[in-house]
Amino acid sequence: MAHSKQIRILLLNEMEKLEKTLFRLEQGFELQFRLGPTLQGKAVTVYTNYPCPGETFHREKFHSLDWENPTEKEDDSDKYCKLNLQQSGSFQYYFLQGNEKSGGGYIVVDPILRVGTDNHMLPLDCVTLQTFLSKCLGPLDEWESRLRVAKESGYNMIHFTPLQTLGHSRSCYSLADQLELNPDFSRPNRKYTWDDVGHLVEKMKREWNILCITDVVYNHTAANSKWIQEHPESAYNLVNSPHLKPAWVLDRAFWHFSCDVAEGKYKEKGIPALIENDHHMNCIRKVIWEDIFPKIQLWEFFQVDVYKAVEQFRRLLTQENRRETKSDPTQHLKIMQDPEYRRLGCTVDMNIALATFIPHDSGPAAIEECCNWFRKRVEELNSEMHQLINHHQEQAVNCFLGNVLYERLAGHGPKLGPVTRKYPLVTRYFTFPFEEMALSAEESLIHLPNKACFLMAYNGWVMGDDPLRNFAEPGSNVYLRRELICWGDSVKLRYGNKPEDCPYLWAHMKKYTEITATYFQGVRLDNCHSTPLHVAEYMLDAARKLQPNLYVVAELFTGSEELDNVFVTRLGISSLIREAMSAYNSHEEGRLVYRYGGEPVGSFVQPCLRPLMPAIAHALFMDITHDNECPIVHRSAYDALPSATIVSMACCASGSTRGYDELVPHQISVVSEERFYTKWNPGASPSDTGDVNFQSGIIAARCAINKLHQELGAKGFFQVYVDQVDEDIVAVTRHSPSIHQSLVAVSRTAFRNPKTSFYSKEVPQMCIPGKIEEVVLEARTVERNTKPYKKDEHSINGMPNITVEVREHIQLNESKIVKQAGVATKGPKEYIQEIEFENLSPGSVIIFRVSLDPHAQVAVGILRNHLTQFSPHFRSGSLAVDNADPILKIPFASIASKLTLAELNQILYRCESEEHEDGGGCYDIPNWSALKYAGLQEIRPKNDLGHPFCDNLRSGDWMIDYVSGRLISRSGAIAEVGKWLQAMFFYLKQIPRYLIPCYFDAILIGVYTTLLDTAWKQMSSFVQNGSTFVKHLSLGSVQMCGVGKLPALPRLSPSLLDVPYRLNGITKEKEQCCVSIAAGLPHFSSGLFRCWGRDTFIALRGILLVTGRYLEARNIILAFAGTLRHGLIPNLLGEGTYARYNCRDAVWWWLQCIQDYCKMVPNGLDILKCPVSRMYPTDDSAPLPAGTVDQPLFEVIQEAMQRHMQGIQFRERNAGLQIDRNMKDEGFNVTAGVDEKTGFVYGGNRLNCGTWMDKMGESDRARNRGIPATPRDGSAVEIVGLCKSAVRWLLELSKNNIFPYHEVRVKRHGKIVTVSYDEWNRKIQDNFERLFHVSEDPSHPNEKHPNLVHKRGIYKDSYGASSPWCDYQLRPNFTIAMVVAPELFTPEKAWKALEMAEKKLLGPLGMKTLDPDDMVYCGIYDNALDNDNYNLAKGFNYHQGPEWLWPIGYFLRAKLYFSKLMGLETSAKTMLLVKNVLSRHYVHLERSPWKGLPELTNENGQHCPFSCETQAWSIAVILETLYDL
Repeated sequence: MAHSKQIRILLLNEMEKLEKTLFRLEQGFELQFRLGPTLQGKAVTVYTNYPCPGETFHREKFHSLDWENPTEKEDDSDKYCKLNLQQSGSFQYYFLQGNEKSGGGYIVVDPILRVGTDNHMLPLDCVTLQTFLSKCLGPLDEWESRLRVAKESGYNMIHFTPLQTLGHSRSCYSLADQLELNPDFSRPNRKYTWDDVGHLVEKMKREWNILCITDVVYNHTAANSKWIQEHPESAYNLVNSPHLKPAWVLDRAFWHFSCDVAEGKYKEKGIPALIENDHHMNCIRKVIWEDIFPKIQLWEFFQVDVYKAVEQFRRLLTQENRRETKSDPTQHLKIMQDPEYRRLGCTVDMNIALATFIPHDSGPAAIEECCNWFRKRVEELNSEMHQLINHHQEQAVNCFLGNVLYERLAGHGPKLGPVTRKYPLVTRYFTFPFEEMALSAEESLIHLPNKACFLMAYNGWVMGDDPLRNFAEPGSNVYLRRELICWGDSVKLRYGNKPEDCPYLWAHMKKYTEITATYFQGVRLDNCHSTPLHVAEYMLDAARKLQPNLYVVAELFTGSEELDNVFVTRLGISSLIREAMSAYNSHEEGRLVYRYGGEPVGSFVQPCLRPLMPAIAHALFMDITHDNECPIVHRSAYDALPSATIVSMACCASGSTRGYDELVPHQISVVSEERFYTKWNPGASPSDTGDVNFQSGIIAARCAINKLHQELGAKGFFQVYVDQVDEDIVAVTRHSPSIHQSLVAVSRTAFRNPKTSFYSKEVPQMCIPGKIEEVVLEARTVERNTKPYKKDEHSINGMPNITVEVREHIQLNESKIVKQAGVATKGPKEYIQEIEFENLSPGSVIIFRVSLDPHAQVAVGILRNHLTQFSPHFRSGSLAVDNADPILKIPFASIASKLTLAELNQILYRCESEEHEDGGGCYDIPNWSALKYAGLQEIRPKNDLGHPFCDNLRSGDWMIDYVSGRLISRSGAIAEVGKWLQAMFFYLKQIPRYLIPCYFDAILIGVYTTLLDTAWKQMSSFVQNGSTFVKHLSLGSVQMCGVGKLPALPRLSPSLLDVPYRLNGITKEKEQCCVSIAAGLPHFSSGLFRCWGRDTFIALRGILLVTGRYLEARNIILAFAGTLRHGLIPNLLGEGTYARYNCRDAVWWWLQCIQDYCKMVPNGLDILKCPVSRMYPTDDSAPLPAGTVDQPLFEVIQEAMQRHMQGIQFRERNAGLQIDRNMKDEGFNVTAGVDEKTGFVYGGNRLNCGTWMDKMGESDRARNRGIPATPRDGSAVEIVGLCKSAVRWLLELSKNNIFPYHEVRVKRHGKIVTVSYDEWNRKIQDNFERLFHVSEDPSHPNEKHPNLVHKRGIYKDSYGASSPWCDYQLRPNFTIAMVVAPELFTPEKAWKALEMAEKKLLGPLGMKTLDPDDMVYCGIYDNALDNDNYNLAKGFNYHQGPEWLWPIGYFLRAKLYFSKLMGLETSAKTMLLVKNVLSRHYVHLERSPWKGLPELTNENGQHCPFSCETQAWSIAVILETLYDL
């Protein structure tokens, strides 16, 4: 029954662009693309670059996926195309609708990491990473002794900063040669190579179970890289990026200014070499504005040479053969930037100038005047440009001074001291590899290509910039505005858009990437947010070719999760680095743990087949990164252990940086640090500066928490709960949902130094539910008596005087941190351990392993054992016992198989009023609402542990007892289901309350899905082999068909076989219990108002015949046959004795159903001979008991036909207020008959309404009481169609001697007259289109009332109405006649009418009941409104616009039928329309809390609060449409 393969479904919707949405999947998963509601029934093709089996990945190579349609039917709402995911990386998909791209996105498939000699898997959540600055590892032959520290500390991944040759700045990230191993790792007598590094990495993977990753730096190279001098086109230089020339001039001016300040030349202007205060800063600002900017005149790079421009303009004006240029008002004169950025090199468009400034004659004065106007405009444009550059200069000064402030004055800055050439006022933005000259001489170099190509831009980062924009490209003014926080050692690389734009650079960097991927299992993308995406994609594609399961980590500072996702999805980033150092207090640190992984404790079990949900990027959560400031400075040394523990308890990858565990009390600088890391030496003493072991810093505790982190990840402890115990104490719980064991880590953080800050001795008591098995770890940060910390010259040493006391795997009573632990009971079966602490000092942690109370553990095991019948997921942690309730030994499917569909109605559904009849009701959830159904359809927690539903389950057993008790109170197979649930709930009640929602849900889902299978097995093959939509719709049959406490149908003939019986609970006598169809829920579900003749027979084909419930259909047909009176079937059934015979159409729907029964049911014609017990053998007889007068069904049919031909005329019994408080007297007079000339059935009068459009006015205020809104008297189109269908069918049967009558005999003028079925059939056929079709030709002779026509090419709604204009109203009723009697219609005319109906009446879910162009149209139904508006008051417009669902079924079926006659193209288009319309019903069905389709909606598909939420005929017609498909 359950899948074990993990399948995720991605619904595609029109124009849904999900490029910024992250979808994470694992290898081995199947991804299914399915069409969402907006695309159902449309021609959609899905393309992806995920490679076909056996092929390699090419990012640009897309292929289409084949659709699979599991039902192989025309209803393909379940079709999907799929990918079996077997390789990691980022893959793109998009889909076309026809030939147009309609949406798309990316999927990211995680890599599978493997370690050890056995190549076992290392799940991403088990990763514990430590960062090493490679240059601090020393010669390669000493690495092992330094890296062993990571192994002994329990890390399973090492991140090396780049191992390549470093640039002159010695920064770890400024690389001089991307292809060469750093020569520092070799010795004079031994040169090491990449292969030597590879051997060590492989050894660590195999023998130490440690994976290695390293950085890739794509953005920049060291300024002293040899290759960049050989290939200057790889950088942003002044030849390929001339837009940087003004910024370069400014940069050189600032450099000269800085040198002058260093040499004391500005002392007299108030700027000494040592900048110490605001006065100095103000003087700098003054000098820049007054001396530097006027000298370098940057605006000239953006301005026009006025003299030159005017002269050129004058020349053009005076040309003899000058063509007149037309002026274009949209074209304005503007400065065109000189692409070479020369001073005053910009121009203006002379064509625009000539068209704008036109001399009034050709004389010299006019020419001069014109040139003056032109000069004035160019000067204005230059002035505007001057202003713009001024704004840029303002920003440049602010950034300049901000930099000086941080570097020289700020308390948290580096305090660089006096200005020197080594430490200038500001970092240079550009290289200058030439001898220094005067600024003006230097400027001449920018126009010499062989020199300017070596003037290159440095790289850096821009605060708050858009990471998707390259700040060095044209259009950005970052360098000019000095907004770059510049790394003055690294040149920014210029890739262009594709490898052809800079072949050497792409090839060089690809080779670099391939070296990295050859020797390492993963990469860290340095400065990822500034790396051009297309470059990173290209490089990672190359890396994954060599290392298919490449682990990619990155740091992103984009400032938004959405932007993060762009990088994660495009690059296939496996983990994003997240920093605990960003937390400003312990509360925030705890929140980050909750944010970055896991699901809440007690979450519901998810099925293997489920929707693909957007994810947040997988986290590599680090207590500190190598870029962070030192936490000992920032917080305190005592915080290292608790913060590391909190981070390690997160359900994601975790990490740290070498030096944190040894308590190095300063930041280990990636630029200036040149000492080596300490080595592992078990025998070293704490005061040894070159060695470390378990006595050093927090290493012993780190080893324990790393091992624990790996155990939690590997063993499925993926549920997380974070409890902020007080302002410093955070408790993190990791819980395993299969064995229900928890690890609870209580950490007392020390963000403030405990020696100088107050921490309370009083620690709050903690309550831990369950039984504490052991203390896994208790560790306290303590001082020891050694020499204080002194920075060593050769080794990166930590604080020797602080260490941790560690005790592992001890019993609670041995703990030094816990004072005492008592056991308290919270509930009858819930045990809580109360923990009182005595030594939980700041810097301490204690981790408990907690199991459920043994009694609860057994109960969970038994529950899981019985749940394995529903899903293999529950096998782990299950427990088989012999002494369970005997009923649990029976598989639930076996109990369910004994249920009938009528019994399933009671178990699954039944609304409040249905239950009320039995003395019950629906469950009411406090703080929320009552459930819609008493049955299991609604008793399902929403997948939200905070929902009031779950609160109710956790608070007590009321709901649990309600579910089982309600079923046990019934008898037979229903009670057995109740007993099985009760036996399961016996164990459910013994587990902790926080787990009850999860297991209650698991039990009910298992039971519910089994019951649905049971229902479908009893239905037709159409349902069993149908789509999910068909199956879910068919449950409407179970929802609507039931047996109440009182039988709703009159009794059938006792001589009829296989009628269901039951024992009456009160009289103990046998009574019939046939199902009846409720018209709609909740308003028409019980008592007298449950059963209506018209509703029953409009719904019966879809609800019972299409679903294969033939016996129930037969019984309903025969029960209503028994109530025939006056030749009519009752509208309100009222069990037959309270029936009202006030509708003209029910009898024709009943006849249609008999016809459908005969055609659809095997041996269906047998029904014609079935005995009907006549309740009213004559019009005036009292109701007779069943069996008194029986006659075969065919006689009853003949009577109905005969009575109509004879003419029906009577007054309703008990006419007056007692049966209808609104009807006027004349309305109680019922007439019906058949027109002798046309054969049309007619009837009704202006004061009653005998068709389905039966709204009677109720408002005195609006004066419409007793007036029908839509009398539809005369011959209503659908009744004529139904009559034609019946006559044609009876004619066929009589010809084949199946129906014994060939004619009807009537009295006319005292004589017996016979009318044969053949004649009657012909009359309708000959007259229908002549009298019902509204011709396209205004002067058509058939048209009696041409002045009333307002829509041509349609079919009238009626013929011969007392108000003739009503005949001409466009309504959807003619489509019913088209389905039941298509032979009446000429296909071309029918098609035109259907097109008009589609254009004017088709709504999202239903059909407008009246043409919106009609003056009385109103699409919003409000039955409570009582005002003066005659057309609206008290819902008078019930059928004058609101969109009813059931006519849409007939509209769609008519479209399908006639489209086939209109040709293949029309047929295919219609199929798409039908599927698209049906998809909206599918969506409504799935989302409706009632799991049904409504009676009607307001206009444009808006919800109507007065409608039944689920209606039998609405469900039926959609099922019929799907059946027709």
